[in-house]
Amino acid sequence: MRVRRGWSRSSPRPYRGAPQGQRPKDPSLRRSLTLFRAFLHEQDDPDACYSLLARDAVDQVEAYGGPVVGRTVVDVGGGSGYFTEEFRRRGARAHLFEPDVRELGEKPPDGAVVADGYLLPLYDGVADVAFSSNVLEHVADPQTFLSELVRVTRPGGLIYVSFTNWLSPWGGHEWAPWHYFGAEWARARYRRRTGKPAKHTLGENLFAVHIGPTLRQVRARDDVMVVSARSRYWPFLAETVVKAPGIREVATWNLLLVLRRCPP
Repeated sequence: MRVRRGWSRSSPRPYRGAPQGQRPKDPSLRRSLTLFRAFLHEQDDPDACYSLLARDAVDQVEAYGGPVVGRTVVDVGGGSGYFTEEFRRRGARAHLFEPDVRELGEKPPDGAVVADGYLLPLYDGVADVAFSSNVLEHVADPQTFLSELVRVTRPGGLIYVSFTNWLSPWGGHEWAPWHYFGAEWARARYRRRTGKPAKHTLGENLFAVHIGPTLRQVRARDDVMVVSARSRYWPFLAETVVKAPGIREVATWNLLLVLRRCPP
């Protein structure tokens, strides 16, 4: 694996576990800077970037739900399988479900299934952890997608969902932050600058998902409890910024929802 100068191949443990009933402590500034440097090289060194992100994400899951060893994890929309592989390295029974065969890459994890996140080929309550990283902004019906994650999670199980909200500086993905001036203009600018069409098109494979409506929809449900709603990458006041209407749509950058499945 290639490693960029200035950031470590081994991510610092970002979260420390907490006694039951208490929230994990916020991660460090060093962790945030390490992830940001890795993200800047997403295009030219995706292996290093996503391997680091996977380690960090599983750290987050374990901070809220305890060690994943021996647990069943459903990774929905996990692309080429970095997250699935990291869960397996820590002893979980992890399974990848990805709707786009092109995203699986040349060497997807063993047992990867091409499946729609709206209708997973799974029985109710089979997962200890339902995991979805940066997928919600790519589905046309986020409520149905979330409902499916809830359905396949056992009572007491954990649901981890993160997404880049539309008004985040990164909301336009490869054509951000120019999406603030309009999606079509931003896509045209990207093509002029790079000489190739953008991967994402608003309304087709990228959607304007906002934090406020998403939080209201989740909190209105009676089948999940919100354990945490926080900025995924901030090193401090990560939950506080999400509580500020308006400001949160820009400042949060990427929303992480940690949910607990309620008993029926």
